[in-house]
Amino acid sequence: MDKNSIISVPNKDLRKSSQKVTKIDQNIKKIIEDMKSATISWDDSRDHEVGVALAAVQIDKLYRIIIVRENYEDKNNDNFIAYINPEILKLEGDLIEDYEGCLSVPDIYGKVPRYSKAKIKALDINGKEVTFKVKGFLARIFQHEIDHTNGLLFIDHIKEMFDRFYILDDQGKLKRLKKEDVKKNNILW
Repeated sequence: MDKNSIISVPNKDLRKSSQKVTKIDQNIKKIIEDMKSATISWDDSRDHEVGVALAAVQIDKLYRIIIVRENYEDKNNDNFIAYINPEILKLEGDLIEDYEGCLSVPDIYGKVPRYSKAKIKALDINGKEVTFKVKGFLARIFQHEIDHTNGLLFIDHIKEMFDRFYILDDQGKLKRLKKEDVKKNNILW
């Protein structure tokens, strides 16, 4: 599977809730491998971005599965950890605004408020339940990806805040979009 398997707005499947995984079989493991290869392929096609995580819905598989890059600061690290049926048990800490992008919202970034800490529950690839706490950027990643499993995109958190939308230029710099360009964008809305 490659980057072309990643669906993007305005694909309506991105707005659907994903179903719970009831059995971790070969089909589910294949979806996870497909998610990894699609993310790596996307990375290889982008000079200034790194795919830190992906939800199964982004390859048009409506399962509650996310993968998170083991070291999201290293684009050369191709190791991902799969989380099955992830859910947020608790959000805490400060509400921090920071930049977010999404492989399914090409070239658009937003300054999105997210909690600085989260407690997560999920199943690992072997079906073992894991509960853990994350903070900082990792907490942001989990909130973003779990949103995907519920049919939400980062743009939904800032849809009325048009001054928080940016575009990535050819040099990898974020440039603020004009309010009217965001409002009229028929791909986003």
